[in-house]
Amino acid sequence: MPAKRQVFDDIRSKIESGELAPNAQLSSERELVERYDVSRPTIREAVRLLREHGLVRAEHGRGVFVRPAASLVRLARNRLSRAARAEDKGAFMGDAATGGFTPDVSTRVRKEPADETSARLLEIEPGDEILVRDRVMRANGQAVQLAISRFSRSVTRGTLIEEADTGPGGVYARLEEAGHVLTHFDEVVTARMPSSREQSLLQLADGTPVIAVTRIAFAADRPVELNDMVLAADKYELHYRLPAE
Repeated sequence: MPAKRQVFDDIRSKIESGELAPNAQLSSERELVERYDVSRPTIREAVRLLREHGLVRAEHGRGVFVRPAASLVRLARNRLSRAARAEDKGAFMGDAATGGFTPDVSTRVRKEPADETSARLLEIEPGDEILVRDRVMRANGQAVQLAISRFSRSVTRGTLIEEADTGPGGVYARLEEAGHVLTHFDEVVTARMPSSREQSLLQLADGTPVIAVTRIAFAADRPVELNDMVLAADKYELHYRLPAE
């Protein structure tokens, strides 16, 4: 096994066991060279691997620190239910109620022609006009999630969905008021590295991945919303409860 991998594995095991606590500072490069009896380039490569795996963060002029565990919980159970929306505790607001943080959402609304991907997933024609709701979600003032929802204008025209403030219950309540009764949601979760825009908005340290969630809301068999979400992976845990059917 390459020396850099041996160093990486040893430090990772110390982090996972708790021997190196969250926010603890790693020993200096010189100390690590002496401890592991390897060269400086080997230590730098091991630290690079730790950063790429999201285990540590580097602070310019200060050193390298262990990343804390995720602090926000995204509960899949009931987050999109009508009961949760009725209490204004659906989706991100529900996460806030569970986690005890103060939520804040900045929303920009615009209209644009549908690209090929949006058109295919919304089952409309490329170039058809869509409504886009571009949001930044904050927990206690810190950006933790980005979300971009897209709708066909045939669904949103004349509704509060086209306003920044959609009112109690959010867009899903407004969809159902307009006659689009929601029947189910399809959600796909992946992990990847952030774009430069995402890294900047979420204030992510180098090497921090994101959780990407794509959700499509259906009214009967018709897709009525395409929602692409990006969550800071060092802030979130995703919890799912699945029935044993």
